[in-house]
Amino acid sequence: METGGNRLECRTCPYEHPIETTIFSRKNFPRKEKDDVFGGPGAWDNAQKQLVQCPASNCDGSEAAFFQVQIRSADEPMTLFYKVFLTGFEAKRAGKY
Repeated sequence: METGGNRLECRTCPYEHPIETTIFSRKNFPRKEKDDVFGGPGAWDNAQKQLVQCPASNCDGSEAAFFQVQIRSADEPMTLFYKVFLTGFEAKRAGKY
C-alpha cells in the first residue's frame, strides 16, 4: 500500500482504505441577532451623570453618563461604561479607578 497519504484504517484488523479525494464540508450557519444587554436605546436615560474630560483629543465634551456592570468574575473590579453627551463618544474601562 502507498505511504504518505491519508487513509482510513480498521483498529481490529489490518484493513486500510486510502483516501484519494479531498473530504471537505463547509456549513454556513446564520448569525444570531445579538441581544442588547444594556437595555437598548433607552439604556443611558437613567444613567448617573458626572463632569469629566472626554479622552478623545478632538472632543470638548464635559458631561458624561456612566454605569458599572460586573461582567467578569467576582474577584475582578466592575467594568465602567461611559458616554459623552456632546459627541456621543462611548468607551469602556475595566480595572481599578
